[in-house]
Amino acid sequence: MGVRVSSEWLNSCSGCEISIVDMGERLLDVLQVADIVHLPALVDSKYFGQLGDQKHLSLPEADVGLISGGIRNEEHLEVAHEMRRKCKIIIALGTCATHGGIPALANSYTPGQIMERAFTTETTDKTDAYPSDGVPRMLETCCAVDEKIKVDIYLPGCPPHPDQVFNALVALVQGKPLSVSNKSVCDTCPTVRKGKGELKQVRRFLQAPQYQAADEPLNQMRCLLEQGLLCMGPVTHAGCGGDAVTPRCISARVPCRGCSGPVRHEGNQLLDMLNALASNGIDIKSIPNRPLLLRFSGAHSLLKPPIHERRSS
Repeated sequence: MGVRVSSEWLNSCSGCEISIVDMGERLLDVLQVADIVHLPALVDSKYFGQLGDQKHLSLPEADVGLISGGIRNEEHLEVAHEMRRKCKIIIALGTCATHGGIPALANSYTPGQIMERAFTTETTDKTDAYPSDGVPRMLETCCAVDEKIKVDIYLPGCPPHPDQVFNALVALVQGKPLSVSNKSVCDTCPTVRKGKGELKQVRRFLQAPQYQAADEPLNQMRCLLEQGLLCMGPVTHAGCGGDAVTPRCISARVPCRGCSGPVRHEGNQLLDMLNALASNGIDIKSIPNRPLLLRFSGAHSLLKPPIHERRSS
């Protein structure tokens, strides 16, 4: 029997599971040495037994547990604790699991505001009641996995590159140390840096960067941040390019959006990015809605509702 692998999908979009599938034929190599005992995207495994005859949620024991998505409600929390009990190693897979991801933008609002918006303000249903029968209760915030259980390994990305997932699984199956990059996107970016740019205000994201021709090599195009575009490369964890190294967004000649979370796990992309912009001579007041610099990393109490709204909720 190979290494037992279990995977769970919490408050996320399934992109991380698609990355597992996108390993392609390499997934067959993994299956030669790993036994996938629980993976809702591929394996039909029930929380309460295959026949629904169990009274308590139960997952199979495993050597490695992958958890994608953050923790938003009581069901997510229960599943996360069960994964921690049953798995020797827990991997937080994807930025929703490591830092809250896009769903953690909701932390700028109270649960009451969210429910009102979803079921009163925007709804066409004629009801004043919120759904409650069989619906798990929302937690106060959308949490990263390590806010509720111990995490052993972090693989950020939105989603993580299939190369990252494959390399991590192979290393764990072979009992080798897992090497996770501590570089920033800027460290792996091939564009040309000349120093401070001439622009003092951030350009609109929809404005195209300047380069000579569509087939111009990236190592001849000037750094997008120095062109005045809001590129999150200085404060974002590298690795989105997989084994090819070159960051995905930069390969498409668009600025990094910060989807892999901060370079340091405990980093603050908002504060670090404001510092990077100021160092590049760009007026930070030209950035509208600055909290959105935390669009992928708003867990760990970094995004909160305004104080007066927290008091009234």
